[in-house]
Amino acid sequence: MTLLRSLLFQLVFLLWTAGLGVVALPLLLAPRRMVMRFGTFWSRGSFALLKVFAGLGYELRGRENLPKGPAIIAMKHQSAWDAFAAPILFGDPAVVIKRELGWLPFYGWYAMKAGSITVDRGAGSRALKRMIAAAQRVKAEGRPIMIFPQGTRSAVGERKPYLPGVAALYRQLDLPLVPVAVNSGLFWRRRSLMRRPGTILVEILPLIPPGLARDEMMRRLESAIETATDRLVAEGRDPRRRRPWDPWG
Repeated sequence: MTLLRSLLFQLVFLLWTAGLGVVALPLLLAPRRMVMRFGTFWSRGSFALLKVFAGLGYELRGRENLPKGPAIIAMKHQSAWDAFAAPILFGDPAVVIKRELGWLPFYGWYAMKAGSITVDRGAGSRALKRMIAAAQRVKAEGRPIMIFPQGTRSAVGERKPYLPGVAALYRQLDLPLVPVAVNSGLFWRRRSLMRRPGTILVEILPLIPPGLARDEMMRRLESAIETATDRLVAEGRDPRRRRPWDPWG
């Protein structure tokens, strides 16, 4: 049943994304804020489909830890769900994405127009300089910058290194750093069609103030995210945890 529901979701999700993407193409000529509002609408619709067809919802904790105005949001990355969730969870963030994602039909076009920051991983220090320059402009607009500090998705329980991009943003922007933990990989795994029913847990953790030494900041960031992620994964695996409302029973 889970596989059937996952396949149904995938079919309807692709139709929803392609149909909406074609209808909204004129928005690529509209102001950035309008495109971001469209992206938020798409995300909310996708989440509604995910709940109806796959029985998968989400719960956001720690909203009070998210400061108003510009900040660096460093989020654990376990699933494609994390990127879809960004405008719903954090308002109007500039998400740091791989340059290749900007080339994807529909998603990449709208993500770029909405103000995402692309990074060419093969460009070394030049990529960091361009990322910082773009992030400085986002900061001047009063928007948050969201980055996946490990640079790519990691499976549940997998430990990947925290990359220098988040340290460069922290050092150059002089902004508070907000760690975010998630257990999305339990329900939406990398390179899998399965969408397991349940509740994805997202927790915004207490911020790390600007001005710390690089090593201290990285130690605190990794410790906060990994400890909280392990806790959320354990909670998500607890069979006693209630699932969200599910029309399939």
